[in-house]
Amino acid sequence: MNLFDAIFLGLLQGVTEFLPVSSSGHLAIAQHFLSDFSQPGVLFDVLLHVATMGAVILYFRRECLLLATAPFRRDEEATLYRRLLLLLMVGSVPTAVIGLLFKDFFEGLFHNLTAVALMLLVTGTLLFVSERFRRGTRKENQLTWSDALLVGTVQGGAIIPGISRSGSTIAALLLKGVDGETAARFSFLLALPAIFGAGLLSAGDMTAVPAAEVSNYIAGMLMAFFAGLLSIHLLLAVVRRKRLFAFALYCWLAGGLFLYLSQ
Repeated sequence: MNLFDAIFLGLLQGVTEFLPVSSSGHLAIAQHFLSDFSQPGVLFDVLLHVATMGAVILYFRRECLLLATAPFRRDEEATLYRRLLLLLMVGSVPTAVIGLLFKDFFEGLFHNLTAVALMLLVTGTLLFVSERFRRGTRKENQLTWSDALLVGTVQGGAIIPGISRSGSTIAALLLKGVDGETAARFSFLLALPAIFGAGLLSAGDMTAVPAAEVSNYIAGMLMAFFAGLLSIHLLLAVVRRKRLFAFALYCWLAGGLFLYLSQ
């Protein structure tokens, strides 16, 4: 993998990780057309996700700090964040189970352009349905255990390239009557343990990275980090203004195009 590939893929990951268009699907498609690209397993993809995890931590630094300190405080705000922390833990369980059981199967789909294109069409449909039928204004203090389990399960399925993690989890919460901005924040925070776990699973592949390419990996991660910060800000604005249909249309067009090219 050369420096251009790393920076381009890092930018692509950062822009698409939080927009509801499937970063893994875009990475799989881009890598399909980069003839000189190679990586141990899906290590580079995982490291780019780790970089965007850093963007989430920085952007939501206040929420992350409150979650980390909530078990040790007894004020009213700490009570809310202890409950939110428990919900995030509950939601992480189905994600972890699905990821561990189907890791090899999902990784194999990264090389299947037809499957990725079909999943983009599915993502577009999820976005359209959630925008069309979204209802309710439930906030963090009204989230339930069933919300957490549903979103954790949906997030586990979103390991499939072409299914947008942010898009599918936000769509699920919107359909359950959760406020758009609340759904986006919960989706971002729930991603943190999932990405951290994926990073641990791929850590063994780091020894297979040629020494000459280490700087390329770092460059790609930095690009993903900074692009991710902008992407988070943009998605929050989009969800707040109820503009998800534009991304549904994009997923349908992209999925249709790459389905045609895969034949």
